[in-house]
Amino acid sequence: MSIFTVASRYAKSLLDLAQEQGQLDAVKEDMESVISVLKSNSELLAVLKNPIIKGDKKRAILAAIFDGKINSTILSFFYLLVNKGRAAILLDIAQEFVREYNEAKGIVNASVTSATALSEVNLAALQEIIAAEINATVILKNVVDPSLIGGFTVRVGDRQVDSSIAGKLSKLEKHFAAQGV
Repeated sequence: MSIFTVASRYAKSLLDLAQEQGQLDAVKEDMESVISVLKSNSELLAVLKNPIIKGDKKRAILAAIFDGKINSTILSFFYLLVNKGRAAILLDIAQEFVREYNEAKGIVNASVTSATALSEVNLAALQEIIAAEINATVILKNVVDPSLIGGFTVRVGDRQVDSSIAGKLSKLEKHFAAQGV
């Protein structure tokens, strides 16, 4: 079974449990904190993925890091993952939980890549336009890429709109190449 399938099943189980307990939003915030900690600590990820390290040691490490800082339900869930030999995919499960939460709440992640950082006003306006277009709540992230020269590209899910100068130059170059100029 693929890691994605396993992570999705565990994430769905945690999502259902959190909904049942009426703690969905709190659990989501805690899972985002867990993702942040795991991404910023490569040693912790290495320990969780190491099959030689015993489960009780992994549980003790998770308790030392997260006990009192996250919901006890999540910590118990982590212990279950360790017991089932799934500690290696803890980060994948946490990320899948946030993705499934966003899907359930109708929240879509989008990114706008521009040559320079966009102002808060421009980001807010673009966020409203995208939200109206796709009829969903949008979380918009601005990525700076000076190679675009000017303009921007917007990516929402698997769709992308390229309004950058670099993109237009590339299209022009392809057009001329096709014409044999």
